[in-house]
Amino acid sequence: MNAFLVGALDAIEGNPLYWIALVFFAGYPIVSSVVWVTTATIYYRRREHHAPSGPPPLADVPRVSVLVPAYNEESRIRETVLACLDLDYPDYEVVVVDDGSSDGTVDALKDLVTSGAVRLVCKLTNEGKAMALNDAIPCLTGELVLIVDADARPDRHALRYLVPHFASARVAAVTGNPRVVERGTLLAKLQVMEFTSIISLLRRAQRVWGRILTVSGVVAMFRVSALVDVDLFSPDMATEDIDVTWKLQKRFYDIRYEPNAIVWMRVPTTIGSLWRQRRRWALGLVQVLRRHGRDVFLDRRRRRMWPVATEAVLSIVWAYLFVILTAVWGVALALGRTPAGANPFPNVWGMTIATLAIAQLLVGVLLDRRYDRQLVRDVPVAVIYPLVYWMLMAVITVISTPRGLFGRRDRGPARWHSVRPALAAASE
Repeated sequence: MNAFLVGALDAIEGNPLYWIALVFFAGYPIVSSVVWVTTATIYYRRREHHAPSGPPPLADVPRVSVLVPAYNEESRIRETVLACLDLDYPDYEVVVVDDGSSDGTVDALKDLVTSGAVRLVCKLTNEGKAMALNDAIPCLTGELVLIVDADARPDRHALRYLVPHFASARVAAVTGNPRVVERGTLLAKLQVMEFTSIISLLRRAQRVWGRILTVSGVVAMFRVSALVDVDLFSPDMATEDIDVTWKLQKRFYDIRYEPNAIVWMRVPTTIGSLWRQRRRWALGLVQVLRRHGRDVFLDRRRRRMWPVATEAVLSIVWAYLFVILTAVWGVALALGRTPAGANPFPNVWGMTIATLAIAQLLVGVLLDRRYDRQLVRDVPVAVIYPLVYWMLMAVITVISTPRGLFGRRDRGPARWHSVRPALAAASE
């Protein structure tokens, strides 16, 4: 058996494809980190560095509908709705769509509905978030709709930052800036670092590229007519937010990022809940690539989406290489061999990747600290963040990709996935 494995390892290491894979495996995180940091910094210099403090004046006041989709959110829906009612904007309504909850979600809002402060759309059948949004949108009175998750709390100035973007007729959506509200565990702190060094940084970078991968499902504002133009949200997709982002951009609408539009959100607090959430995200991305990839890559008119789509594909390829090469190296080391690339530390390329990962995170902290004053306190977890994040996401991507590529296309609507603890007040 050992002789067979040794022969297999010799064949692998002697194959030119192994060296091509090794170069890509080492080079992708280095190149992507440099590109992300450089273009995110360009965005910051253009849009944030000299921005005045406080929300901009409102030249126009279009009516806004704040839509909160909910399913079994009894413990947190009231706090979210009260935060929405406290938004600083002259003309808006708050609408909750209950997707057939089996708990006391509706009862928690009865007094607010009776007083007329909130409108409630009650569905008798649970059909998932996308269908709940689609059923509620025809009931709205606003030309713009802000969608807020039922376990989040928007900053009271969020509408004043989001609405001015829609002065441009090309703008179909603006995504806000989700920040983690409860940070008492190591897992929560790791997600704080993720949103800072990956999500916020990448949205800035993608705006410079010309298109973004996705709006944030927890807080995003849409032009209602644009949503109708692309047939609303797709109920059969695991991540309706990624899908609608691509649908809008395929129709040449512009989507922007507004870092001042803050929403305080809860994140998964256990490995199991985080695993389920990230599997859904990974599955949703692959489904979107499967459904829209051909239209994007084969149509030169959509070339502004090529950088985002290419980066998404390369990230999946890298995840597979991470898992495959780690397995090969593990077998080799168990046999007393050290194949090329198996000991990245303290090799030059390994140290380069580690240094850039930390630098990327620190740049994210510098850019986001004005929106999140507690951010600097969580920086010490940066030492373990890159390795933990890469390992987790690589494994999840490898597991989820086949289902996204080869799963049934005619499956029913995607259901709600997680129940999280009640929202705690954000520290100001």
